[in-house]
Amino acid sequence: MRVLDSRRLTGQSLLLDRPGAVLEVTLENGVRDRAVIAWQRAAQQLLVSVGWDKEKLVSRPFQGGVSLALSAPVDGLYAATDLNEEAWEVAAAELDGREPPDLTAAADWLRKLVAAERNPRLLALREAARSRGLSFLSDEETASVGSGTGALVWPIHSIPDPSTIPWTRVHEVPIALVTGSNGKTTVVRLISAMVRAAGKVPGSTSTDGVQIGEASLEEGDFSGPGGARLVLRHPEVETAILETARGGILRRGIAIERATVAVVTNVAEDHLGEFGVGSLHELAEAKLLVAKAVAEQGYLVLNADDPVLVEASSRVSLPIIWFSLEGASTLVESHAGSGGSAVILEDDHIVLLVGNQRTEIVRLADAPVTFGGTARYNVANAMAAVAAATGLEIKTPAITAALRSFGRDARDNPGRANLFELGGAHVLIDYAHNAHGMSALVGMAQSIPANRRLVMLGQAGDRDDGAIRDFARAAWELRPDRVVVKDTDQYLRGRDLGEVPGLLADELTRLGTPSSSIYRAPDEIDGVRDALKWARQGDLLVLAVHQDRRQVLGLFDRMGSSGWKVGEPLPD
Repeated sequence: MRVLDSRRLTGQSLLLDRPGAVLEVTLENGVRDRAVIAWQRAAQQLLVSVGWDKEKLVSRPFQGGVSLALSAPVDGLYAATDLNEEAWEVAAAELDGREPPDLTAAADWLRKLVAAERNPRLLALREAARSRGLSFLSDEETASVGSGTGALVWPIHSIPDPSTIPWTRVHEVPIALVTGSNGKTTVVRLISAMVRAAGKVPGSTSTDGVQIGEASLEEGDFSGPGGARLVLRHPEVETAILETARGGILRRGIAIERATVAVVTNVAEDHLGEFGVGSLHELAEAKLLVAKAVAEQGYLVLNADDPVLVEASSRVSLPIIWFSLEGASTLVESHAGSGGSAVILEDDHIVLLVGNQRTEIVRLADAPVTFGGTARYNVANAMAAVAAATGLEIKTPAITAALRSFGRDARDNPGRANLFELGGAHVLIDYAHNAHGMSALVGMAQSIPANRRLVMLGQAGDRDDGAIRDFARAAWELRPDRVVVKDTDQYLRGRDLGEVPGLLADELTRLGTPSSSIYRAPDEIDGVRDALKWARQGDLLVLAVHQDRRQVLGLFDRMGSSGWKVGEPLPD
C-alpha cells in the first residue's frame, strides 16, 4: 500500500460535485473493499468530530488502487486534506494489524486546523453570489463574484459583508471551456479571433499563456484553474475562452461554476494511468466534466467522428452541437432532423446546420488555417470553433471573417501547423505531442511535395514506454529520410536526460530506420539547427517544437532577414 497523491479539490470532479479532498492509494484488489470500509469508518468519525457531519464520502476504484474523497467547506480544504490522510492512516494500520493512531488526539488537532482556516465571510459571499445566479471564485489570496467586465474582486481576508456589495455592477460574460486530447489551443485561438471580429474583447487561456484582446498578459502553461481566474477577473474581458486541460480537471476539479458553452475536441490515448484514469472511456468521462459547468441554456460541442465521445454523449443532458468531417452522417442527420445543430464539411465548405436551415460559413480554400483542406485536423478545429461561436451567439459574418483571415500570419497560431519557406526548403512546425497528434501532422505533411523529408520529435517523460513508442511509430509513417530525436529538459517529468530520445530511437531503428539516419539532439534548439544544416533545396522539415518555440521562430526571422539559403552557415 502506498499513497500516490493527496490534494484539494476546488471544484466539481470525477468524485465529487463540490469542493473537498482526495487521496489515491495503491491497493491489491483482494483488500480494496476492506480498506474502503475502514477508511469510511475513520473519516466519518473525524468529520463528525470537527463539525462536518453532513459532508460526503466517495471512493472510486482504479487498476491497482482506489481514490478516496470527501467533501468539505470551501474554507476548510487544507484541513480536509489532513483529515483524509489521517483517516487513511487509521485504515492502513487496521489492514496491517498495527496499532491505529489516536483519533481523539487527531480530532483535537484537526479542529484547530479547521478553526485557523475558517473564513465565514468567504462562505457568506459564496452563498450570496449563488443565490443571485452569479459565479464565485476563490483561491489562497483572492475571492471574486461575477466575471470579466462584471467581476468584483477582494483580498481573501478583506471580503465585505454581502449586504454592502453593489450587486447591480456584477454580471457574467459569455464563457467557453475547451478541452480534448488535441487541438485545444488552436480552437481557443480561433474562437478568440471570432470574438474580436464581432467587436468584443476576448480573454483566453492556453498552454501558451493568457491573452487579453491582442495583448499577452502572461506566458507559459495557463490551461488550469489559475489561468481561468486571471481571465475571469480581468475588467476588460467581454468573452472568456478557457483551455481546460485534463490535468487541471483531475488535479483540482472544474475551475469555474458556470459557462455558456463547452467543447471537447477529441479523446486520444494520452496520459492514461494518471489520477486513476486508465482507459479512453474514463478519459472521456473526465473531459466531459466540463459539461457540469454549462448553464441549462448552454451548449456542449462534441466531435461526431470520435466514437468514444459519441458513446459518452448518451449520458449528457445538455443540448449538443456536433461537428463532423464526414458530412451529414446518420448521427448528424438524425440530430439536425430533430431540430438540433451541427457543423459539417460539405463539398469543401464548412456548413452550419440548425434543424432544416443550412448556412455556408466558408470554403476551405478561403480558410488559411486549413491549408486548403489538407490539414484535416485544422478543418476539424475550425468546425469546433464555429460550433462554439454559434453557442456564444456570435453572428455568422464575424465567424466567416475570422476564418478567412486566421492563419495568414504564423503569429495567429504560433507553433501550431506553421509552414515556412526558408532558403529553398519548407519547414512545418507543430506542437504534436502524442501519437494522435503526430498522425494528424504526418497526414498534412504527406500532402506537401518534397525531395527529402526530416522529422524532429520528442515527448514528455510522464508517458509510459508504450505511448512513447507509439509516438515514434506515428512519425515513421512519413517515411522520413532523417530523424532528429530530442531531449526536452522542461518535460522530463521523472525520467533521466536521454531516456526518452533513447526509446524513440530504439523504436525507429526497430521499424527499419538506419541508425545513421537518426540524430540524438541534446535539446530542442540543437535539433532544429541540425535539421536546417541537413536541408537542401526542395526538402521538407517537420519539426515538433514543444518548449523553445520563441527561440526557434526568432532564428527563422534572422534567417529570413539575412537571405539565408540552404547549405549556407546558420546565423547565431
